Amino acid sequence: MSNDATADQAAGLVLRCLDLTSLNDGDDEAAVARLCVRATGRFGPVAAVCVWPRFAAFARRQLPVSIRVAVVANFPAGGSDIGAAISDVQQIVAAGAQEVDVVLPWRALQRGDQTAVVALLQAVRQACAGRTLKVILETGELRDAALIERASRLALEAGADFLKTSTGKTPTGATPAAVEAMLRAIAAHPTARDRAGLKVSGGIRRVAEALPYIALCRQYLGEAALQPQRLRIGASSLLDDIEAVLGGTATPPAAGSY
Repeated sequence: MSNDATADQAAGLVLRCLDLTSLNDGDDEAAVARLCVRATGRFGPVAAVCVWPRFAAFARRQLPVSIRVAVVANFPAGGSDIGAAISDVQQIVAAGAQEVDVVLPWRALQRGDQTAVVALLQAVRQACAGRTLKVILETGELRDAALIERASRLALEAGADFLKTSTGKTPTGATPAAVEAMLRAIAAHPTARDRAGLKVSGGIRRVAEALPYIALCRQYLGEAALQPQRLRIGASSLLDDIEAVLGGTATPPAAGSY
């Protein structure tokens, strides 16, 4: 198989697993409408479009049913205020969005307040029953692999369908070390290992940059996990590189990247 064919396969997988994201402070309906148009590009649809709660209903109206709407909650601060988080979730549910990306109260976890973490996650899980729940760990702030694994276990015990690395609003986004800690937690969990997935977000702008995370997912969860039901890549600008690779106009990456 040629390198071009391999690159196309990689880009196709990333496209199918992409959560096309816009979480800018200045977002408006026009920006979200443009995002939704891009989500149904000439090379095929993305997995989901990820937006603020106030745009959830608007995004749902713009998209075909095959593309899911993912909406952030308790974002980006990841506080411990259950009422505020539930208010976000209620808005998301009322809008008909299918996925909730909630920020785990990571500062509380750093303080050793595991009770606050569990209480918020359980409340959110109950409030969005029947919908896909992704828990954002903010791994760049947790830093320590043991703490990331603990956050992962708490999220899985609360019923998370995906573990997500980052909000993209802190200096450190996804890293292979953090993702490996998350995947260890999924693989070791007696029930989640066959159902829970991984969402990598924060700093991924090229197809080649997504490949180490795909390899880790394959290593820990198996080849069958490499599909949108268990792997997502959250990004705003990654689609540009996907389309460049599939269109044959991308700058070649380093030898052996694919």
